[in-house]
Amino acid sequence: MALFDENVTITPAPKPPRTRRTVIGIWALVVALVAILVMSFLPTGYVIQKPGPVFNTLGTTTDASGKEVPLISIKGAETYPTAGTLDLLTVQVAGTPERTPNWLELASAWFQPSQAVVPIDSVYPPNVSSKQLNEANSAMMVDSQKEATAAALTHLGYDVHPTLQVYSLTPESASAGVLKPGDLILAANGTTVTDADALRSIVAKSAGKSVKLTIRRDGKTQDVSVTPKQQTVDGKTVWLIGVTLTTSYDFPIDVTIQLNNVGGPSAGMMFALGIVDDLTPGKLNGGRNVAGTGTITADGTVGPIGGIRQKLYGALDAGASYFLAPASNCDEVVGHVPSGLRVFSVKTLDDSLKALSAISDGGNLASLPTCTAK
Repeated sequence: MALFDENVTITPAPKPPRTRRTVIGIWALVVALVAILVMSFLPTGYVIQKPGPVFNTLGTTTDASGKEVPLISIKGAETYPTAGTLDLLTVQVAGTPERTPNWLELASAWFQPSQAVVPIDSVYPPNVSSKQLNEANSAMMVDSQKEATAAALTHLGYDVHPTLQVYSLTPESASAGVLKPGDLILAANGTTVTDADALRSIVAKSAGKSVKLTIRRDGKTQDVSVTPKQQTVDGKTVWLIGVTLTTSYDFPIDVTIQLNNVGGPSAGMMFALGIVDDLTPGKLNGGRNVAGTGTITADGTVGPIGGIRQKLYGALDAGASYFLAPASNCDEVVGHVPSGLRVFSVKTLDDSLKALSAISDGGNLASLPTCTAK
């Protein structure tokens, strides 16, 4: 036992004074915290691209009423059982012009291989409203579904009867009061046109002179004249009639693609593969999980898309073992393929079908084109 004298006062030892280094350290920490707080509120001018939802073109999806429906449904032709997946990928954008990610969020995304920090103007073009952007993306999705159906049915030997259709008129259009949305353009200056490039060439050759268009409106055929306007596009002077075009087809069977709240043209190739799989015996993918991306035209040409790095990771997360990538995106694929995913390069629908055939029957995968560094 220790005894203490009640009359003795113990005075605690004085605290040592803070050193100059300690004071500087405390102020540096305060300044850093204030800087971090300020940075979390400053606009950045960037958005973050992340892997988005994945949809199996051989499976089901939810329609606008919340009902589960086949993503692809076909009437008027015999269909066959499928298995495995033919996944289409999407990209999710974190941030809007009204609310951009803060610098801390950008810094975090920078170190995530599945994410990309991109200038906001590359996703939300200046002077384009959100409504206009959504409408454009919806139009591209509708167009990609038609092109995919045309590519698939053409591959299977069907005649799809392509016709150019006016989707909309541009501001101050040369066709204002002459053409309107829904018009079918059958010929220009007496030459039949079935694609936008052919019409564009005839308009360019007119050099500003009036172009006679044969159109079909409300079931009736008539001739109209449009005088092109000279405009500058990407630094080049061109003659334009001021319309946005899509291609309309007269399909011999009814193909319906149901996919809500997804825009853009990048799912075209996977739509086409899903349609071919539905309409042919056997399983294109051998029952395996395959993902892919790429635009497609009616002649089966596969084109480039955006956000392929995010789509590679989205495919892996969804359980895919194989990925079909547009050859024109290969420079973005090299060095960014996640472990566990095998990527094949494709230029056409036929290339994609050859890859699926090899995957299905265990063929020589090493012989298939892949993305390599230039």
